[in-house]
Formats: sequence, structure tokens, C-alpha cells
Amino acid sequence: MSTAPTPRKRPAAGALPVALLLALTLAGCGTPGFSGIEELPLPGGADVGDHPYEVTATFTDVLSLVPQSAVKVNDVAVGRVTGITLSPGDWTAEVTMLVNGDVRLPANSWARLEQTSLLGEKYVELAAPGSGSPQGRLADGATIPLSRTNRNPEVEEVFGALSMLLNGGGVNQLKTITTELGKALDGNEPEVRDMLRRVDTLVTDLDARRGDITRALDGVDRLSSTLATRKREVGVILDDLSPGLKVLEQQRGSLMTMLRSLDTLSETAVGLVDRSKDDMVADLEALAPALRALADAGRDLPDSLEAMLTYPFTDEVLRGVRGDYLNVYLDVTAQPGTRIIPPLDPDAGPAAQGGHRPAPLPLPPVTPPTTATGGEG
Repeated sequence: MSTAPTPRKRPAAGALPVALLLALTLAGCGTPGFSGIEELPLPGGADVGDHPYEVTATFTDVLSLVPQSAVKVNDVAVGRVTGITLSPGDWTAEVTMLVNGDVRLPANSWARLEQTSLLGEKYVELAAPGSGSPQGRLADGATIPLSRTNRNPEVEEVFGALSMLLNGGGVNQLKTITTELGKALDGNEPEVRDMLRRVDTLVTDLDARRGDITRALDGVDRLSSTLATRKREVGVILDDLSPGLKVLEQQRGSLMTMLRSLDTLSETAVGLVDRSKDDMVADLEALAPALRALADAGRDLPDSLEAMLTYPFTDEVLRGVRGDYLNVYLDVTAQPGTRIIPPLDPDAGPAAQGGHRPAPLPLPPVTPPTTATGGEG
């Protein structure tokens, strides 16, 4: 009786890779410098190239970030985390990263701790500064300080804050507020709508005049600063102002009487002006011809007054003076044969006083015009 050969059992499909990985792990335990399985490169990790450079970033908290985590730029893996250490001085975490040498980043770049999904793994995101211009280049051995690192809130922190709101927070108060607000608005919708429109107009006007409001506030600030430096003078003024106010209080009756008298005087003056308005207009109209004639006189009137006040040495005479000589121009236009009657002489006797007078002297002929120059003046 023959028996069929017993078939050999084949190893499971996934048993060989697991055994191989276990063998490599056990073999590496004896390698000098091997500290754990986290040093083994993960399959499908970022390619750091042949010449990567090392960057260190300081975080206040790295949460669950572990070595071999990805380092990304714009959601593209460009490196990996090589180490995480705790700084004993200020209890901050220093994350050492290895970045591909072909990736160029500014020296003032930021480092943020991000998460791939709601429950995904952590990774470090390197990014250029959001505000300001990039400066320099991130090189090997560079350090990103604590002022340029941050992290997103954890899911546990969000749920913790939500639980505080729902359990011991203000949900009941929110319900009360919404209920009372509904009661207040019930039946007053038109008034509330009109109020909201007015508030919108007010806010729009304030926004359009924010420059003026800012300047006014700056002016008030300068005034306050000036008053703060002159507190002593202001105190003295206020102290001296009190006696003056007391005197005004004592003389309030006299001041009121004066104001009433001024009011009566103003009423009388207004009535007088109203009654004499026509006569005043007529007088002004009557003065119009005289004023018009004065205006037509122009320069003649001041010139005549100048000659009258400076007679006999007017400005025209002074223009003829040249040094110590006076130039005189004579225009003789008498006709030839004209006789000149001599002046009456009181000492000539009664014959001269009577009808007998000496014959007039003949005037020698002259040839007009004759110009003579006067002697020394």
C-alpha cells in the first residue's frame, strides 16, 4: 500500500520580508554607533541629494514630532528630521534637519510645525517670510530662532477648549442672550432695521473721516502733553481765577443791568438808523457829483495844493537850480512901439498929481524870444 507524499508547507507571502527586516535589525544591533531602529531610513522618504545642508530650528514645543519626520517646502518633501534635543537652559526643543542642497531658502525663513491631516503625522514646514523682503540664503549650520517658529493647535487642545465651553462655559448664557434678544426684536423689526441703517451710515462716515479723527486725536495728545508739562502754571491760573469769579458773582446784578442797557441802546440805534436811512442815502447821492468832480480833477488838485503851499519857491523853481546858479527863461512878446507908463511918484509934486503927466517913455524894440541867464544867485 503506497502512501501519497505529504505536501510541503510554503511560507506565508509576508513572512519573508518580516524575517529579512528582523534579521537586518538584529544584525545592526552590533554595529557601532547604532542607537535604535529610528536611525533606519524609511522607505519612500525625501531625497536629500549628494550635498545636503543641516539646519537647526528652536521650538517651544514639538508635540509628537519624531526623528525621520519629513521636512517640506510648499508641501513638497525636501528633507528629514535628524534629531530632537532639549535645551536645559530655557527648556526649548532644538530640531536638527537635513535639507536637500538644491533647495534655496532665505536666511530669515520661518519653521512651522504642521500636520498632514487631522490625525496624521507631524512634519516641519520651511517657508519664506510672509512680510518683509527675503534676506541672504539659508546655509549649512544655520539656526532658525524661537521668534521665527510656531506650531498649530492640537486636536486635543481644540476638543479640550470645546469641552470647557460645553460643560462649564457660557452655553446657558448664550441661550439666555438669544432668547432675550428675540423678545426685544419681536415686533420692532422696522425700528431695528432703521437703526442698523443709521449705524451703517455712521460707521461709513467715521471710516471716511478716519484721517481727520486720527489728526484730532494726535492734537489732543499733543495738548495733553503740553498741559502735563505746565501743570504748575495751570494750577496757578485756576487758583487766581477763583477770586475773579467771586467778584463777577458779586457784580452779577450790575452786569445784568449793563447788558439790559446795551440791549436798549441797540434797539434805539437800530430805530435811528432805520428812520434816517432815506436821508443818509439822499445825502450820499448828493455828494456823488462833488466826489465825481474831485475824481476827475485827478493830479491837478494835489499839484495846485503843492504850488500853493510852496509859493514862491515851487518844485518847478527848484528844478532850475543847478549848483549855485538859477536858470531863468523870459518870453517877451510886447509889440514894437509899446510905451511903458512909469509908476506914480508921490514926491513928484502937484503937477504930477494933476492932469499933467510926463509923456510915456518909448519902449525900445525887442526881438522875441530872448533867453537870458541870470547872475549869481
